[in-house]
Amino acid sequence: MLESLYLNLGQHDALSEGEQALLASAMSTEKYFATGEDIVSEGSRPIYSTLIVDGLAARYKVLEDGGRQFTSLQVPGDFVDLHAFLLKTMDHGIIALSPCHVIAAEHSKLRTITEQAPHLTRLLWLDTLVDGAIHREWIVAMGRRSKISHLAHLICELFIRLQVVKRTDGMSFLLPLSQAELADVLGLSVVHMNRVIGTLRKIGVIGWANHKVTILDWQRLVEIAEFDPTYLSMNREPR
Repeated sequence: MLESLYLNLGQHDALSEGEQALLASAMSTEKYFATGEDIVSEGSRPIYSTLIVDGLAARYKVLEDGGRQFTSLQVPGDFVDLHAFLLKTMDHGIIALSPCHVIAAEHSKLRTITEQAPHLTRLLWLDTLVDGAIHREWIVAMGRRSKISHLAHLICELFIRLQVVKRTDGMSFLLPLSQAELADVLGLSVVHMNRVIGTLRKIGVIGWANHKVTILDWQRLVEIAEFDPTYLSMNREPR
């Protein structure tokens, strides 16, 4: 059940069997969420952090006029709210974008890990730092990239992150988002979103059908996206 977490953390540095056992001991309640349900609500004060075992989720903010902006996508192996361990009060919500299977890590047990396992603590810390790096890339994409480049960058990022946790099939992966939800990621109207997807299809870099994205020309997609995976800290080295 925790294989995706071990793969996610293990991409940065080796996890010992003892560290894996510590993580497993911190886990408690399993839950299942339907598409559209809040996994964590804005303003709540969770006493645990939630790990995605299966499914796709998103961090989001809602404006007073009802407009919604997704600020990151969360895949299997991601803690959606590890930062809540220290921040306490959630300043945003986490929504299930597909049926999600999650498991909770109690904050009291995470505290024990920080006191007893410094290397594992550093890897969990790094996980939150990568979250921050992803947010920075999303801000740059939202503010400065063309929408075609923005979508290409998102596809590159998701492919790499899903490949790490063995959720790709060759050069394909599932992206169970409606065009309206994808529009909330890129900050577009649904009509404009459809045009952007159509452009990437037309130039032959992706295929997209039945929520399955297939990368047809990785190098060209990377060029369009100006994608540099450095921010994902993919190098495996001592931490």
